[in-house]
Amino acid sequence: MAHHAQGFISLGGSETLIRQIAEDYTASDIEPAETAMLGYAAKLTREPWTITKQDTDVLREHGFDDRGIHDIAQVAAYFNYVNRLADGLGVELEDYHDDKWRE
Repeated sequence: MAHHAQGFISLGGSETLIRQIAEDYTASDIEPAETAMLGYAAKLTREPWTITKQDTDVLREHGFDDRGIHDIAQVAAYFNYVNRLADGLGVELEDYHDDKWRE
């Protein structure tokens, strides 16, 4: 989380928004389409075997087309892969001086 939070802030993102999303993205100050996207990514991360057409239909209802849905799935799956690979190999993350983003 620390690495991504710092990157978001360096692009002009709000620390408050990062905290909201980290604590409960469903109650954060983001657009409904972003909430739907994060819900899909969370479900794909935590219980991918439960993804159904209904999940992608929700994304379509929020304006995502096939390419957008594909991109969401690709990014979520890629980050899951990389994180599991790093965890499995015991990779230690860079030390950030700002511990407020550590979980």
